[in-house]
This record gives sequence, C-alpha cells and structure tokens, in this order.
Amino acid sequence: MTPATGLKRLGFVLLAVFAAGAGVLVAANALISTDGVRRQAMREIRAATGLNPLLRGKATVSLFPSGRVTFADVVLGDKARPALTAERLTARLRFFPLLLGRVEIADISLERPTIAIDLETNGGSNWSGLITALARSQKPDASRAAEFSEMRIKDGIVLLRDSARKISEKLEDVQVSLAWPSISKSFGATGRFIWHGEPVDASLTFSDFAAALAGKRTGLKLRLASAPMKGAFEGSLSIKSPLKIEGTFAADSNSLRDALIWVGQKPLPGGGFHHFAIKAQADVTGGTIGLSGVNVELDGNTAEGVLTYVTDGRRVLQGTLAADTLDLTPYLSTAKLLTANQREWNSAHITLDGLAGTDFDLRLSAGKVTMADAHFGRTAIGANLRDGQLVVTVGEAQAYGGVIKGSVTLANLDAGVNVKSQLHFSDVDLERALGQLFGLHRVEGKGDMSLVAEGTGSSVLGVTRMLNGTATIVGHDGALVGINVEQLLHRLERRPLSGGGEFRSGRTPFKTLNVALKIEHGDAHVEKMTFAGPSVNIALAGSASIPARELDLTGTAALTVADRRGAPFELPFVVQGSWDDPIMLPDVEALIRRSGAAAPLLNAAHERNARDAVRAVLDRLSGGRSSSSEPASAKADTPAANAAKP
Repeated sequence: MTPATGLKRLGFVLLAVFAAGAGVLVAANALISTDGVRRQAMREIRAATGLNPLLRGKATVSLFPSGRVTFADVVLGDKARPALTAERLTARLRFFPLLLGRVEIADISLERPTIAIDLETNGGSNWSGLITALARSQKPDASRAAEFSEMRIKDGIVLLRDSARKISEKLEDVQVSLAWPSISKSFGATGRFIWHGEPVDASLTFSDFAAALAGKRTGLKLRLASAPMKGAFEGSLSIKSPLKIEGTFAADSNSLRDALIWVGQKPLPGGGFHHFAIKAQADVTGGTIGLSGVNVELDGNTAEGVLTYVTDGRRVLQGTLAADTLDLTPYLSTAKLLTANQREWNSAHITLDGLAGTDFDLRLSAGKVTMADAHFGRTAIGANLRDGQLVVTVGEAQAYGGVIKGSVTLANLDAGVNVKSQLHFSDVDLERALGQLFGLHRVEGKGDMSLVAEGTGSSVLGVTRMLNGTATIVGHDGALVGINVEQLLHRLERRPLSGGGEFRSGRTPFKTLNVALKIEHGDAHVEKMTFAGPSVNIALAGSASIPARELDLTGTAALTVADRRGAPFELPFVVQGSWDDPIMLPDVEALIRRSGAAAPLLNAAHERNARDAVRAVLDRLSGGRSSSSEPASAKADTPAANAAKP
C-alpha cells in the first residue's frame, strides 16, 4: 500500500468519525429535553458556586454545533440591592458527556454584568451572605461530579460604594477570566479594566480559595499595571477580624504627581514628584498599613526607613526616613521669592490646594542636602501636615557655615496663604545667608540671625505687605560691601568742600554688628543698628519698606581716631534707595560748618544776593555742575537781574 493510499484511508476514517459525531449531536438535539438541560445546568452552577441566581429572562439551549445554555437577565443576591446583574449568562457544555446524555459545564461567561459591592458600617457588605454560601460550596465532596474550571466576565462594570467613608469607585470595561478551583485549591483571576480613564492589567491568585472564603490564612499574589503606576504584592491574607495581610510590596511610577492625580488626589504644590519607586515589607492589621524595611526613590533621591498609614478615622501617613544625599531643588523650582531680575518680590499667585489631600507626620534626616544654590550638611527635619496646614520643623541643619534651627508654617486661607517663621541661624556666613534668603549682598562676616514673623497674602509680595514680627542680626569680623566709609570720612575731614566723589565701592570693615528690627505691616523699623569697626563706628535709625525693598535711614559715621581738633570726626548722613543699590548722602550743612572758609555762606544763604555763591559751594560738595553751567533760569537770579525786575 502506497503512502498516498494510506492517507486517503485515514481521511475517510476521520470523516466517518466526524459524521458519526455530528449525527449523534443532531440526534441528541432532537432527543434531549431542553428543559432538562436547563435544569441540569442550573444544578451544576449551584453545586459549583453555592449561589442561586434568579433568572428573569428566557433560557435557550443549543446543542449543535456545540452545546451551550444561555440565560437572559440574571440577578444574584437581594432583589432590592442585587450584588450582580448580567444581561446574559452562557454555560458551555462538555462535548463527550453530552454524547452520553449527561450535562457537564465546561465554562461560564457573564456578558455585560454589573457587580455592586456596598460596604456597611459593621464591616459587612451585600456580598456577605453570598460569600458564606460560596465558602460552603468549596468544602471537599467526593460524591460531587467534576465542576467547571473557568468563568469569564465580558464588558462588565464593578461598583464599590462606602457611604460611611464617602467612597464611590467604578471599574469599567471589565474583561476578566477566573480560574475556578475545580481541580486544585487555588483560584486565579487575570484580565483588565478601566479605572479613572486608564486601562489597568490585573492578576490575582489565592493559593487556597476555600481558606480565603472562610477567612483563614492563605497565600496571595496581586499584580496591577497601568500607565500611571505599577504595583505588586506577594504574601498572605486572612480576612477574619481584624484583617491581616503580610508580605512584600513594591510599586513604581514614571510620575508620582500624575499617579496621585489619577487616583483622585489634588495636584501637589511646587515641582518635582516625578519618577517614584518603593519596596517594603508590608504588614496590614485592621485599618493600619505598616511598611518596614522601606527603600524609596523619588526624583533621584533614595531613602530607607519605616512608614505607617492609618486609614481608620483621620487618615495620616507617618514615618521616619534617612538618606545619604537629598536634592530638594525640584520641589522648590516653582517657589520663587524674587522676580527674574532679583530686584522685586514675586507677585505670582500662591496656591496650596494640593496640601488638603492627605495628612502626614514625617521625620527625615540626610547627610547632605541641596536646595538650588544652597548646600547644607547634616540635616534633620520634621514635616507635619494636618487639615491643610504644613509645619516644617528644622531640628538641625548645617548651613552657611553654621547651624539653622526653627520652624516654618504654611496654611491655606481664603485670602491666600498664611506664613509663619521662627528661625534662628547660629554662626552663619552672613553674606551667603542674607544673599540667598533675602537677596541682600551688602554684609560680610559671621554671626547669628533670628527671624520671627508672620504674614498673609496671595503672593510673596502680598505676604511682605502684611508682615509683622522681629528680626535681629549679631555679627562679627565682617564688612559692609560697596562703600568705603573710612576713606570718605578721611577725605571730607581734610577737605570738607572737596565734593562727594565716587565712594560706592570698596569695603568698610567692622568688628561687631548689631541690628534689631521691629516689623509692622511690611515696614521694618530700626530699634538698633550699629557697626563698630577698627577705624569707623556707624549708627543708624529709620525704617525700611520690605514690599518696596527700599531704605530710608539716617545715621552718623565717626572715625575712631581723634582729628587735629582733638575730637573724632563725625558726619551725619542719610541712606536712601533700594536694598540692592542704596545711596549714601553726607549732611552738606555739617560739611559747610566744618569748612572755616565756607561757614559764612550759611548765614549768607538767607540773603538773595548770595545765592549764587551758596549754590556754587553746594555743587562742589555734591560733585555737581558749577554755577557757570547752571540753566538760564538760575543765572537770571543774579543781583543785576534782580535790579532789572520791577
């Protein structure tokens, strides 16, 4: 017999078998009672699940080309508050048992079901009775026939409602395949759904489904993956009161900010909060989630420690984390105290709405901390957020060559934000500290600073307008930058009428610096401001406008060495203009009195005929134009011109 002949005969055999099977199915379709098939199918479903679905629609049976039973409009649970409703339930029948006239279900499909989970205040739900019945059905029974091994949900909706906690969530387009424990003890579910507009791939496995339904300890694996975030858990579960979950938890996201918005949180203020990853040992007891051995990464910063999240009553995240290095620049990138030109306060609107989403109480320590251009050493801080009020407590921060301690409080109000500060700087570099914090670059040296202030406004500029408090500076071994007072005084001592010249450069050294300010509605009033140097002493009084960043001060500068008259040379002066580029003007009248040749001009200044001479002296003192270059209107005021006037 040739190979071709053998293949032809095999084909005839297979065709005959298929024809016989088709004939049997056709005969079965004609002989088997459809009502009997429906009844047997329902008995199979009840035996496998322990549930008793309510069939409100018609049922149809199809035995050719494949056996299936379809039930329309299926309801499960209480009629008034059903746990499940489905447009259609289809049971696919096994082929060979059907040939023998026996109905066995291979798998079940629920089409467009709505699964409602309503949680109750006593910890139960509308599924409590159904789960009890399902648990009874999973008890070993040697006499029970084989059960179906798969259940599929197509185009489903899951509703989770908790009126006590005001929670309402909806999963849409649910496509899930359930591996029913007909042979092994395990139960698995894989598929996907849409939550908050994002598709989520999910898988769930119970190592012992019967134990899980009975509330006993069983193995649990959970995987969730979506574009905003991925998460996984592997461990054990026991739902007997209280709920107990133990295992390893891990999650990561390309943007924690986007992930929090996705789950329903308000956008966080500031910048940063992008790449995020966490891995920890989880221990859930009741409403408390404990994470130990935490390894967390955020925006390139890594830290280790412990975290606890309490869900009963007031929800709060607590924990302690430690890091080697910490870069806070991303989170402060949008917090601009000054405008781009660094000469005005920022008037952009401040919003802290993102602080109202959750409460936390965290303690963080780091060996090195970076905030933009500021670099800190060992730092320990605490951050407490409650009811929208954020309190950052600095236990210790090595910064600007010294140590910072204190606290800063931010609170969201209808009128904007409320800012409180209680900060103390010990032995810091004054130039770096004042420059980076307030934009002042006129003081060098080391010293202590303190700031106790409070203000409210919708912007940084608005806060400065309502600022109240006190500020002190005690410095030593430094200098005033941008002016050489000693050189100016020596020049004016020798030649009082030599002109102002240009002295807005150089340095004026001091041994001690003492500043005490009282701040009221944005104005800083000088209670004490003295500079004591090796050759010059300076004392000032007056005020400064914090919103306008302008100075209006009067003072006296004195050389420490006596002049030829036996007394130290003193010169009253005024300081006016902006913080960044102030103008120092000497008292012209005092200089004229010091000049023996020019002193008579003061008396002559009241006489009309001597105004030209006085003006010439004043021009010399101020470095201005001479009388010969005066405008014509000034030249007209001469004795000759006066004589010509009527």
